[in-house]
Amino acid sequence: AFVAPSASLVGDITLAEDASVWHNCVLRGDVARISVGMRSNIQDGTVIHVDSDALGGAGSTPTIVGADCTVGHMALLHACTLGDGAFVGMGATVMSHGVVESGGMLAAGALLTGGKVVGAGELWAGRP
Repeated sequence: AFVAPSASLVGDITLAEDASVWHNCVLRGDVARISVGMRSNIQDGTVIHVDSDALGGAGSTPTIVGADCTVGHMALLHACTLGDGAFVGMGATVMSHGVVESGGMLAAGALLTGGKVVGAGELWAGRP
């Protein structure tokens, strides 16, 4: 895996083979784990965090990024799951328990609110 010198990775974080985390990213796996799959690309300025009690549930919620994902510049991923080949555009936000299924796309600047699911092959855009 590649981690740019200015990126900050703290806590329980796993980067698979050929994954990359670029400049000024913050990955904070303080109360749950963060996993970035093979060949996935976390672009500059992205913040990835986890949740200790997402949506009122018990326990902690990790953030899982599958294989072959692209996460655009300055995205925010919080206690969510990206399936293999998912795409999150620049400046987009995925909130707790959000899911972008395999091949799903969240457009630049979009907001996926907690618990919502972008289906496989779907494109979601906008901010409700």
